[in-house]
Amino acid sequence: MNATTPTDSTEASKASQSDGFAIRVGQSAKRIATSVIPISGGASALLFGVTMFLAIFGVVMVFAASSVEARQGGGSFISAFMRQGLFTVLGIPMLLLAARMPEPFYRRFAIWGVLLGMGLQLLVFTPLGEEIQGNRNWLNLGFATLQPSEFLKLALCLWIGYVLFMKSDRIRQFLHAWWPVGLVAGVAIVLVMLGRDFGTVVIMVGLVFGAMMFAGVRLRHLIAPFAVLAVLAIPVVLSSGSRVRRLQHFFDGCTEAEYFDGCWQQLHGTWAMSGGGLFGVGLGNSRAKWNWLPEADSDYIFAIVAEELGMIGATAVLLLYVVMAFAFIRIIREAQSTFTKSVAGAVMTWIVGQALVNIAVVLGLLPVLGVPLPLVSAGGSQTLATLIAVGVVLALVRADRQRQQDGEKPEDVILSVQAKGRA
Repeated sequence: MNATTPTDSTEASKASQSDGFAIRVGQSAKRIATSVIPISGGASALLFGVTMFLAIFGVVMVFAASSVEARQGGGSFISAFMRQGLFTVLGIPMLLLAARMPEPFYRRFAIWGVLLGMGLQLLVFTPLGEEIQGNRNWLNLGFATLQPSEFLKLALCLWIGYVLFMKSDRIRQFLHAWWPVGLVAGVAIVLVMLGRDFGTVVIMVGLVFGAMMFAGVRLRHLIAPFAVLAVLAIPVVLSSGSRVRRLQHFFDGCTEAEYFDGCWQQLHGTWAMSGGGLFGVGLGNSRAKWNWLPEADSDYIFAIVAEELGMIGATAVLLLYVVMAFAFIRIIREAQSTFTKSVAGAVMTWIVGQALVNIAVVLGLLPVLGVPLPLVSAGGSQTLATLIAVGVVLALVRADRQRQQDGEKPEDVILSVQAKGRA
């Protein structure tokens, strides 16, 4: 047998201490990360990771798409980049803060939130309101513009989720499912419609139905109201000459005479994507952004992505939204609370649905609606609202899983809330 020398014993002791130190550092880092990024692993971590990637990618693409027009407009070529970067830098801490808030906070805030959202939306019809490209859907605050409808979406998600949560045992009945959800959501949607922002209206209608469907409302109880809304949408669409022209161009195509009247954006968006080929012309090398493609950094930023990063880059962006949808669906399937299911379903329909609508418009699969690509397009309001909405979902998931670990049932929470309300 070989005797162990003092030197060998000392080296083994040092190695053991080194390994123990590394383990302690790793555990400390994990605790710090968990306290800063309040996610419970699995689908939550996937949702958080995809959201962060899209937000950072959006800042890069806004810079690539806007630098030329910003410079030609008399400003700095990095002005749009700095503005979008600022909102993203503000939005990420707000996401983290939202993810740390307890679930009762969102239940208490739901009613006041939707009232505040509708109040802000009413302000667009005052002298504070600003009309951009025919839509009166912005507030001019002097130092910045605010789009209240983006935050009204989030307020609706929470309010509908709260109402359906409190009616969990009755939402399988038609009247209980739609009262008062239909009334309040209808008023909020009409306020946005009065500002002539039809694209946002479509997304809001979608999130309402998404919230109710994932909460457990019967499918047949959703079909009839949807059919009624589809019929009511016909005169709304026909009341606007620009919407009628968009539909005509979508169904009949563009003639040479209409090249400058309604078809310019759609055609140049298509040409930009086709010019990118498989691998793209390179980041920052877009030709369409040289005043050829209107709204290159907002509604049509996906065309710039396809031109600069090619079909591979555009497909990767589309797949990121698919992964986000997968994360949301896992969250909804694993959740026990109707509140979590409904809010997560509404936010998923809002973000992923809006992304699919935007991409379909750029690809020519839908008429032009004028909705941005969430987290990627330029826009401070949509960036902040989307990031906060993801944070809210993360908070509800964490609370739902904590209840499951504690053995608490959603029915117990409902009874507790009702008891506090009677007290």
